[in-house]
Amino acid sequence: MSIISFSHVTKKYPGDVVALADLTLAVNEGELVFLTGPSGAGKSTLLKLVAGIERPTGGVLLVSGQDMRKLNRTTLPFLRRKLGLILQQHRLLQDRNVLDNVMLPLVVTGASPQESRQRAMVALERVGLDAKALAAPMSLSGGEQQRVSIARAIVHKPRIILADEPTANLDRASAKGVIDMLHTFNSAGVTCIISTHDERLLQGADRVFELARGKVAAVHDAESEVGA
Repeated sequence: MSIISFSHVTKKYPGDVVALADLTLAVNEGELVFLTGPSGAGKSTLLKLVAGIERPTGGVLLVSGQDMRKLNRTTLPFLRRKLGLILQQHRLLQDRNVLDNVMLPLVVTGASPQESRQRAMVALERVGLDAKALAAPMSLSGGEQQRVSIARAIVHKPRIILADEPTANLDRASAKGVIDMLHTFNSAGVTCIISTHDERLLQGADRVFELARGKVAAVHDAESEVGA
């Protein structure tokens, strides 16, 4: 069953810049899929549309059965509670410690301070950073900061994780650690969509969507070799 469905979706930016052009694809619930392709292929735009950060210019995009063109300020926050977003830039608040950063999604949704703190500590434990809960984000390595952003993305138990180039600024070992964590969450039933330039990280995906010029150029399943 599709949890995300693009049907002839187009996205244009001012100046008639086409980011997505008549894009059709579907992601099934519980899948782990990668988005690949050169810069400008449309990977980040696709993820922003799923997250509701951007809206389609044309076509139909359904996320958990919701038409993304019809969501408003009242209904969009409810959908976003089902999403966990991991960005290349961690966007951690430097005036708060690691624990406070991870608690933020729960605080925003009205959870009590006690519940927020407990669930944030569980999330940090899952990414191996519970011992750094009171540390300042800037005192952590790049890989550790990305793990904090993963903890923040999973603290509210999302159904879907969207990761936009989550390993771009990491060394090989840290990058593999991040991908291994996403595989672990996927094995628990979370749908994961990950954009990456690094084809070495694609092993274990259910499918790989290769984008070019805002369209799906190829789809590789779990049995095929990317680039073959």
